[in-house]
Amino acid sequence: MRRVTVDPRPNWQKRVEEFGLYYHTLRGEPYWDESAFYQFTNYEIDVIEEATNVLHKMCLDLVQEVIDKRLFGLFLIPQEFEEYVVRSWENDEPSVYGRFDLAYDGVGPPKLLEYNADTPTALVEASVAQWMWLKDVDERGDQFNSIHEHLIDAWKEVLKRDGGPIHFAAMTKLDTPEDYITAEYMRDVAIQAGAKTSFIDVTDIGYDRPRRVFVDNTGFPINRCFKLYPWEWMTKEEFAPHLRTAPTKWVEPPWKMILSCKSILPLLYERHPDSPFLLPASFDPLTDGSYVKKPIHAREGANIEVVVGGRVAHSTDGPYQGGPYVYQALASQLKPHDGRYPVLGSWVVNGEACGMGIREDVSLVTGNTSRFIPHQMVG
Repeated sequence: MRRVTVDPRPNWQKRVEEFGLYYHTLRGEPYWDESAFYQFTNYEIDVIEEATNVLHKMCLDLVQEVIDKRLFGLFLIPQEFEEYVVRSWENDEPSVYGRFDLAYDGVGPPKLLEYNADTPTALVEASVAQWMWLKDVDERGDQFNSIHEHLIDAWKEVLKRDGGPIHFAAMTKLDTPEDYITAEYMRDVAIQAGAKTSFIDVTDIGYDRPRRVFVDNTGFPINRCFKLYPWEWMTKEEFAPHLRTAPTKWVEPPWKMILSCKSILPLLYERHPDSPFLLPASFDPLTDGSYVKKPIHAREGANIEVVVGGRVAHSTDGPYQGGPYVYQALASQLKPHDGRYPVLGSWVVNGEACGMGIREDVSLVTGNTSRFIPHQMVG
């Protein structure tokens, strides 16, 4: 694994915009950054792929245990939604995608930092934009990236369950272009899989009381919906009580309420303390070494504290102060490359590891403005 500096393509802005990446520059700084790329050997990619598949199985096993032992309180799942979560799991409601964030240095095994299991983004960047970058700069080059093909297969599996129309929902009335483009890309691959689709803003989803169904802004029933809107927010909305009784099926499904919470980190470590892919983690502050304090529902690197030698070395602001928190050992694999710390986002689609994207930052905490860097695979 190494970071290689290169000259960006002369027309790079236009090229990434062709594939929907209109948010390539944020606050005057590049978010999509092709002035460098990361290079991995085939062996290193095999290691990352294996780690991702092992972690995915661990997580599915954990969901079963949480349900069997009724550990919902550890995840702040409202009591009235517990059976809703159980029902979605027992009915095997399909998951399309998720993203494991890993620390990796090419020497030791990858370490799980967290699992974005419900509403992961940086998808268009990983699936399409970096692939087209590779074809432009090295037509014969290779990449750990079959995300697009796996997404099409995933939606084909969804359609086997229910061949009806699928709504795609995101927040478009706020300044969230990444959410909109991610949902539209998901819609595009679903269309390629054979789905009939329509797009709706999350705020335009309504509830028809006489019919007891969720509807779009034309009054059409929403039978299945991909929603780029987190479950922990949905359960607090005014319409939340109707989620449990309406026939709408959601992607990602309700059982992802468990895996999208950072409470999985200490629970996974308790069950697999010898796993090479897990960092020590606890619901209580760690007393030895350096660690990271994370709110269990924080997003985009908000309200994180990095503690080194008993002192706060770095912290971020955000709306998630007050906890509860989990505490995770600081990964020694988080090493700077040219002064930047890379985090690997390893994608699981249709139940399989199938590609990755890399975000890097000058700090140890990856946030929503951290740069996306493409990668290449060599022999």
